[in-house]
Amino acid sequence: MKSFKSQLLWDAVLVVGAPLLLAAVECFHPHPHDLLALDQRRWLAIHYAQILLFPLSALAVAALVRGAADVAAGLCRAAMFVFAISYTAFDTAAGVVTGILIKRAHESNAPEAWRAAIEAIWQHSIMGGSGSPFLAVLGAVALAVGTVTCAISLKRAGRPWPPVILLAAAGFGLCIFKTHAWPGGPLTFGGIAPSGGWLLWKGCRPNLSSGPPKPQSP
Repeated sequence: MKSFKSQLLWDAVLVVGAPLLLAAVECFHPHPHDLLALDQRRWLAIHYAQILLFPLSALAVAALVRGAADVAAGLCRAAMFVFAISYTAFDTAAGVVTGILIKRAHESNAPEAWRAAIEAIWQHSIMGGSGSPFLAVLGAVALAVGTVTCAISLKRAGRPWPPVILLAAAGFGLCIFKTHAWPGGPLTFGGIAPSGGWLLWKGCRPNLSSGPPKPQSP
């Protein structure tokens, strides 16, 4: 019983805590217009945090279908893996690398001389942060697929409609708003966190009074 409660606690920390923290961080994510005018300290702090929080949030969604063997659960795991890899790679280049260059530009005596290098990364069609770079689009689509297939698997397992619908809908935030700054990121991960916690609670509730499920006799 003690180990079961410990596992439930850790699951709750991951499933609710990771996306909720990511949503909170992204509330402070700047909307870049002139890159050289950004607050590079805040920009870098947010993007360093996201390197950890994007894969943890992907793991949080995948954790909801732990042990499920249906096709939807398998698609969910694959999609969340793609999201974690593609979005972390995108955010490292478009966020951290540009932030480092912006910092160095301000430390130099000629920040405008760095603009071409910064813009070369920012406008890159695969790794950049401007327009619709491939890795960002791939990650956003993978997140939507992952939350929808997770919701399908959980609904088939008997979970209630409200948190299932909220989870599926939240995953489309990055596709709709085309940014993980406000409102896209906070609404997306701010929706995943409560729906994930609700689903986790509903899934474990029948067992709380009697402990972990007991194996059936052959």
